[in-house]
Amino acid sequence: MSSTLKPIPSNASLTDSGRPRQPLLTLGAMMLAGVAFNAQAETTPAKSEKTLPTVTVSGNKEVQPDGYRASKTRVGKVQQDPHEIPQAVTTVTNTLMEEQQVGSLREALRNVSGLTFNAAEGGRSGDNMMLRGFYTFGDMYLDGIRDTAQYNRETFNLEQIDVLRGSAAMLFGRGQAGGVINQVSKTPLRLDRNKVTASLGNHDYREVTGDFNKRINDTTAIRLNVMNRDEGSKRANPTSGTEPELHRSGIAASVGFGLSTADEIIASHVYTKTRDIADYGVSFDSTIHRVNTKFPAEYFWGIDRNFDDSDTHISSVVYSHTFQSGAELRTQLRHADYKRQYWAKTPNATLAPSPIGATGGNQTRKSRYETVTLQSDLTAQLTALGMKHELLAGFEYLNEDGYRRGLLNVGTASAPQYYPDVENTATPAATFKGDSYALYAQDSIEFVPQWKLLIGARRDQLKADYSSTTSPKLSFGEWSVRTGLSWQPAEESHYYLSLSDSFSPTADLYQLSGGAYDPERSQVIELGAKWLFMHGDLALRTALYRANKEWERNTDLESTASILTRKRRTDGIEFELAGRITPQWEVFSGLALMNAKILEVAENRNATTGVITKADARLQGQRARNTPDYTFNLWTTYKLTDNWKVGGGVEAKGKRYVYSPSTADASSLFTNGEFNPNTAPAYERWDAMVSYEAKSWTARLNVRNLADKVYYDALYDNGGFAVPGTRRAYILTGEFKF
Repeated sequence: MSSTLKPIPSNASLTDSGRPRQPLLTLGAMMLAGVAFNAQAETTPAKSEKTLPTVTVSGNKEVQPDGYRASKTRVGKVQQDPHEIPQAVTTVTNTLMEEQQVGSLREALRNVSGLTFNAAEGGRSGDNMMLRGFYTFGDMYLDGIRDTAQYNRETFNLEQIDVLRGSAAMLFGRGQAGGVINQVSKTPLRLDRNKVTASLGNHDYREVTGDFNKRINDTTAIRLNVMNRDEGSKRANPTSGTEPELHRSGIAASVGFGLSTADEIIASHVYTKTRDIADYGVSFDSTIHRVNTKFPAEYFWGIDRNFDDSDTHISSVVYSHTFQSGAELRTQLRHADYKRQYWAKTPNATLAPSPIGATGGNQTRKSRYETVTLQSDLTAQLTALGMKHELLAGFEYLNEDGYRRGLLNVGTASAPQYYPDVENTATPAATFKGDSYALYAQDSIEFVPQWKLLIGARRDQLKADYSSTTSPKLSFGEWSVRTGLSWQPAEESHYYLSLSDSFSPTADLYQLSGGAYDPERSQVIELGAKWLFMHGDLALRTALYRANKEWERNTDLESTASILTRKRRTDGIEFELAGRITPQWEVFSGLALMNAKILEVAENRNATTGVITKADARLQGQRARNTPDYTFNLWTTYKLTDNWKVGGGVEAKGKRYVYSPSTADASSLFTNGEFNPNTAPAYERWDAMVSYEAKSWTARLNVRNLADKVYYDALYDNGGFAVPGTRRAYILTGEFKF
């Protein structure tokens, strides 16, 4: 953990890494004043000496954004270089997202090795990813605060995306074994800077974004980010021409007071709106356990009356106080309100699409999720007993209020019709209210030069009330721990061993099972190394890990099983390269090799009779679902001249299984005694980019899926369907800075 940042004087400029640096003009003025003073001293009697007035020139230098190698992150609760964290960290920078013309969080996360996408039914729709073979729906964060609602996230207001791999342990308390995905918002800057982009592409792609920052005075600024995007698809209903559609917009406003002073306040509000027609893909063929080939991959079962509407409001206030000693107290207060309603058509395995929705299933949901979070962290550095200490202590309060219910079919079975806000009152709503409290502390001790010992612990207490009559209340109190040993023989190298054991105190996670079972726990051990080359411009890391998950929960409300597996494990190794190889050549690449399997099968208790049913014993030892044995990603660019740049890359994943691991009779998953569940094939997707960059404007052409290959990137993990990825897409973007 690096030093806590100290306040920056208002007349200081910043280096590219964000560290304070006195303006060159001020230094020059001081030198001139000194020369003038010396000259006068040599020609004027002492009795007539005069002191020249102090010359102060204040200014603000624009902080240059990171390239592909991130130089700072707060995913470890303190702003520091990712190189200093004794745990694997992947950062998707703003530069990388812009060059790839990324609009959604999901598209940005294609750059993260070891990550795959789930296609969700009614119980867990929205952004839904697997990392190192484990779910991340309990591990989505926005600026260090939980953001796990079921919605689709956009990147227009994101500075970067940090992925802290491994159990979150005492840093966040809750956590799957895979890691934490933390979105980092853009904040006001002490300078005037504006940028507008406009993009056009095939499949009716249109996007406009704006990023406007206004400096009010030395310590006050406001920032406004806006976005509107529309996108179609090559897939369509052959009877009506209806396509999956994205219609998304957002606005994010923030104001900062006391910027770079001892007392800094940043207040913000983000509103995002989606009006989509969701794509639930194509079905699997149950006879061959492969993606259905009875219909073309371009067939879409949706109709123009389908809808996927969401409105998200997130309001935050962050107050930071830096003491004279350099210690920092940082407190965040947030209210978030997530509303979503949808009606989506699922594919049919044997019947072609219908213009009125007569074929295919219907998935509907009305949901609202509100949270209030208060979080405060104190960081400090000191020397005690002859050793250097970097201390972290804090507390967190989280209030959750959730509501879910299906919509009412006001049409017929052959001609269904659903409307927003028309709920099916014949079935009870699923509701919960939860309160979580946490205290945590951590110390990083440099007990001998170059060696640090990290020790941290967190206590979480969760209480929740549910609408379920069989498990109406829940109360958990658990400890999470984190420890690590670091050796940094030089500034450019870091070797570490880390261990963590986490509890997941999330009311949403336990809505099916209540307190009938032990809470989820994750244990991770990781041995890693990080190196910096090219004067710190290029970072290489590797990590060897073992991750265990106990009492793995199911949050898909369409399922009756509360527990997915009793114990599951992933063993893996990762390699990642990010940064600048030469002044013209940049690269971002990752390789993940994973061996994920079920160690102990699930056991589920009947809520009425109390009878316990175990999953099929033959599933023990089988590969976990939606976890390929390898993933690989590469993006690289080369600057041909001062203006022209070319780039390209590939995303590749091995084959992935999808099935229900909690089924009591898994006979359908075996063929001649061999495990043969529904399987999505391995794939590679190639992309390319060319751009012309001038001082105040940029023109860029992106081509996604150069080969126009049919591939399946998102899978419904219970095995019903797979969603095809993007077909060949051309996007032309113009960017103007002023």
